[in-house]
Amino acid sequence: MSTIAVVGLGAMGKPVARNLVTAGHEVTVWNRSPQMVADLVAAGARPARNVSEAFESGVVFSVLTDDRSVTDVFLDPGLLAGAPEGAVHVNLATVSTGLARHAARLHARHGVGYVAAPVFGRVPVAEAGLLNVLAAGDPALIDRVQPFLDVIGTRTWRLGDRPEQANIVKILGNYLVASAIQSLGEAISLAEHADVDAATLVELLTSALFPGPVYSGYGNLIASRSYEPAGFTTSLGLKDVNLALDAAEQARLALPVGDVLRTVLADAIAAGRAEQDWASIAELQRARTGGRPAS
Repeated sequence: MSTIAVVGLGAMGKPVARNLVTAGHEVTVWNRSPQMVADLVAAGARPARNVSEAFESGVVFSVLTDDRSVTDVFLDPGLLAGAPEGAVHVNLATVSTGLARHAARLHARHGVGYVAAPVFGRVPVAEAGLLNVLAAGDPALIDRVQPFLDVIGTRTWRLGDRPEQANIVKILGNYLVASAIQSLGEAISLAEHADVDAATLVELLTSALFPGPVYSGYGNLIASRSYEPAGFTTSLGLKDVNLALDAAEQARLALPVGDVLRTVLADAIAAGRAEQDWASIAELQRARTGGRPAS
């Protein structure tokens, strides 16, 4: 049995922690909302009073929302200075490349290991322990935490020795998913305008041209207009598209499609779809083509 802590028990963090418990590890958990902690304690985890206590496990997985939450919870020099010798923080969040670089420097300054390990996969994939893990950082640190990564994922993709390398790949993956959702929304709305059944169109396209979970999963959500509960919200989608645009700006590159996506996602949020699945941006295109209103 090995010891590990999980900080952040939201939609993704909760199954990550539960799978580690099920695998027989001694898991300590911490979350701002105590109810999430209680659920995991009932499953066999141990509660931590604070993040400092979580670090006593030696390895900490964090599954937080964004740059701000990671900064608020982990980037306190006092917290890192008090971490035990040899402690490692594995950040599973989708954060900016700038935050990744800053976090790596700050952790190193205080002798704490830092690995970026964002993941691909929605909540059901996390529950099944079949995430794709994108890992970057000191190879020796990744080796050390690999047994834990093997519990939560089906494969760990090692992308380099700088944490931001994992984060840019995660950002670009989500950028391409957003592009696919927008394209699917455009295609489905035009097909419906010609009285073609949306579900049949999605089945055809994903059987003959675009197999895989993105087109089939999001295509079916759009065809059935099933946007709640959200697997990934529109507000999070806008955050990630903005991360891609920010990274491109730093590299002095243009992402013309990204500018379109940012506008579409912002319009969807303004229309009250912030907490719906980001597939709901398709409804904006349906409205533009005179599609049938959602029931």
